[in-house]
Order: sequence, then structure tokens, then C-alpha cells
Amino acid sequence: MTTFSASDVPSMAGRTVVVTGANSGIGRAAAHVLAAKDARVVLAVRDVGKGRAAAAGMSGRVEVRRLDLADLASVRAFAEDFTEPVDVLINNAGVMIPPFSRTADGFELQFGTNHLGHFALTNLLLPRIRERVVTVSSSGHRMGSINFDDLGWERRPYRAMGAYAQSKLANLLFTSELQRRLSEAGSTVIATAAHPGTSATNLLRFDGRNRVRYLAARAAIGLLAQSDDDGALPTLYAAVKDIPGNSYAGPRGFLETRGAPKLVGRSARARDAEAARRLWEVSEELTEVTFPRHSLQAA
Repeated sequence: MTTFSASDVPSMAGRTVVVTGANSGIGRAAAHVLAAKDARVVLAVRDVGKGRAAAAGMSGRVEVRRLDLADLASVRAFAEDFTEPVDVLINNAGVMIPPFSRTADGFELQFGTNHLGHFALTNLLLPRIRERVVTVSSSGHRMGSINFDDLGWERRPYRAMGAYAQSKLANLLFTSELQRRLSEAGSTVIATAAHPGTSATNLLRFDGRNRVRYLAARAAIGLLAQSDDDGALPTLYAAVKDIPGNSYAGPRGFLETRGAPKLVGRSARARDAEAARRLWEVSEELTEVTFPRHSLQAA
């Protein structure tokens, strides 16, 4: 059985890779490998100071640019300033189970950041993307459902984990519908997805309320988690391997919690083509960003 490791990433010389949320966790680990393989890597981060600190630990050509996915004005500014070609866009940044809050545009934070921010960024950059879009989801998508009547948790009691699972399911529906639209437009760009398994990232943060539950969760993650370097391997696999569009990579180990990456399955809800199309249409309305079909054909 052939396994995939960081050493299997080919030379990325001449390629530009944008990684969102690359100042920490699996985003930083993936960026580190890609930079070492001679890619020009752009760390798209909310905190530029933390981004520069992360870049200082990487070799090669690494740049830091500000991007706040919880603010569509920031997303648009980033895309407008980025005029050069992008070979690979890695939609990695995310928030996990925070207390209820909203983005600058009034969306529930996890849906707004994890899905809508990346939805807008991808479509705005798409005329300049040459190879693929990789979106990081989660095995937690299996617990998710898309409540089209209450995407913002305004009519229901807020459940942080439910909102997180909804956003991660949205990532996979986004990937499948993006691939469908790219294929329909005759584009050679592909959309893929990945999940890190259980990775010891800083997504899970203490919210100041239930310390016992927080410590229990951290302990469980500590027992199952793999390192950020290992957690980044499915992302790298989805970014560089010769795989079909709409592929989904994750760890091959027990319950997909850890291990070398391979192509994995997804829930029935994540395979719902009608839900994917509906989510896309709703996302276009919410972000006022549309699929750039004519720009792709012109390119």
C-alpha cells in the first residue's frame, strides 16, 4: 500500500499558492511544505503580525497579506489587490464552536467565515486561478444539515456544534457545485476538498463558560489527535495529487481520525446535488458575488 507524505509533494517552482488562515495549525504546516517545495506562498491571514511570525519560520518565497473572512469588504479588497495568477487556492481558515456571534455583515460567525467568506473569495479569484481550489472541511460535516429557513440561527436556540457542522457540510456542497459549474464552463480548474481528521489545532478555544467541558474536549483531542504536520497531509494530497474534481481526502486510519491521506467518502447530505445548487444560489444572494462564467470562458 503506497502512502503519501510531505516528501511526495512535487516541485512547486513557478506556482503561486494562496493559503487562508496560514498563520497557525494545519494551514501553517501546509504552507511550510509548499514553500519548501519552491512555491510562492501567500499567507492570507486576519492578523498580519501573526502571519509574519509564521512566515519567518518558512523557507523560500513567502508573503503575508491581510484577509478577514468574517468581513466581505476585506475579502473584496484582498481579491482586488491580487492581480496576478493563482495556481492553487487553499481555503483552510476556519472557526470552531465559538460563543454565538456575527460577522461584520451580520452572518452567524461560523457559517459566515467557514463558508460564505471562502465562497466569495473563491469566486472573486476564480478568473485568475489556473489549477485547483482546495477547501478544508471536517468529518464533523456528517452531523450537519443545511437549514435553509434559518441559516443564521435566528429562530432556533444556538448550538455551536450544530452551526459548525452546518458550515463544514456547506464546504463540501460548495466543492461539488463549484466542480459542476467549472466542468459546465469547460474550465480545466478542479475543485477538491480535504479534512485533517483529529488534529491538535487551536480551533477549539476556551469561551470562558464551561471549563470542565472544554478540558474534557481538549483531553479527548489530545488522545486522538495527530500533529499539525500530519493533519496537513490530506490538504496537500488534495492540492497536488492527480485526482478527479470533487474528490475528498482524509486520513486512512481508524474512523478517519489519523493516518496517511486517501480519498474518503462523505455523508448522503453532502452528496445532495439539489441542496448544493440551492446553497450556491443563496450564497450568491447573501454575498452579492456570483460565479464568473464569462470571465472563465474569456480566459
